[in-house]
Amino acid sequence: MESVYKLIEIIGTSEKSWEDAARTAVETAQKTLKDLRVAEVKELDIRIENGKMYFRSKLTVSFKYHDE
Repeated sequence: MESVYKLIEIIGTSEKSWEDAARTAVETAQKTLKDLRVAEVKELDIRIENGKMYFRSKLTVSFKYHDE
């Protein structure tokens, strides 16, 4: 069976860790995207605001494309 997948970039944030930021991004994306397949971490950084650190994970996510 032939399939087509779409890729998008998403960014998750967390006050705890990069892993938590990635998890937050994927869990949020799963609420509106069907057939999520792979999430690949592309970039990690930390935003600093008023001395507080916020971990950010940029991911490329693939999901099955449905022609509906």
